[in-house]
Amino acid sequence: MVMAVAALVIGIVFIALGVSKANWIQSQMAAEKVSVSVFGGNVTTDGYIDNAAEAQAAADRIKQHRHAIAPSYGNLTSYGTGGRYDPTNPNPYPPNPNLTIGEAMLEYTQALNMENYLYMGVFALNFTQVVIVIGVFMILVGAALMAVWAAIRKKRSAEVKVKSP
Repeated sequence: MVMAVAALVIGIVFIALGVSKANWIQSQMAAEKVSVSVFGGNVTTDGYIDNAAEAQAAADRIKQHRHAIAPSYGNLTSYGTGGRYDPTNPNPYPPNPNLTIGEAMLEYTQALNMENYLYMGVFALNFTQVVIVIGVFMILVGAALMAVWAAIRKKRSAEVKVKSP
């Protein structure tokens, strides 16, 4: 019975934590006001990224844009910087002469930051779902343990009555 109660309590705590953290993450994402237009979504009055699917789509789109600037960070830093990050480099960026090397590096790193932020949001929201599922499982285990405990107790009670004179 103690294990059943512990499983129920743990399950309830997991569900409460998962739901509260998911709500907090979604509110923080909405507060950043990143428009769903980043990934080609429909812009409405509240068209801000606030769920895992939108964050995933936006991060994937930003990754495509980032790779259009340079296929990799190593490739980006190979242009006249001696292999290092130099956002002040005023030389033209050969793949896109409309940008300087410094501007290309800044755009690339800003895109990388946004991409990472969105992918972390995807991970966090999916992880809260895992925590909630574990909580539901723990409640089911607790209920099963209680049923087993009740069945054993009922059987013992019946045996005692049969054996008594």
